[in-house]
Amino acid sequence: MRQVWITDDDEEMNRAIGLMLKMLNCEVLTFQNARATVKTLLTGKTPDMLLVDINMPEVSGLDMLEFLRRRREWKELPIVMLSSEAADNMVDKALQMGADSYLIKPVTIEELEKSMTTAIDKHASVK
Repeated sequence: MRQVWITDDDEEMNRAIGLMLKMLNCEVLTFQNARATVKTLLTGKTPDMLLVDINMPEVSGLDMLEFLRRRREWKELPIVMLSSEAADNMVDKALQMGADSYLIKPVTIEELEKSMTTAIDKHASVK
């Protein structure tokens, strides 16, 4: 069973995406902000994939992505960004910063499964 962590300050979104991931046979852990996610990563626990909202207070998803990609231990961690922003420049920026995929809210279970599989497979071939 794959373990997927969701970082989104919107509890409803965490719940909805968490339910979809459970339907895809994933174990889900949710976080309300980037700091809580990074704090848990620093304990040595690592998920099979992170799903990160871009627009969060204090530390944005893009800031979190940049921090994780600069660290050797998380360089190959599959990360899918999630946002209601569909602008091409935002999508391009996230992908250039190291996101493996970009999902636009609202997300369908099919889109979620495709992004998850692509992100995880990409990093599995690197290891």
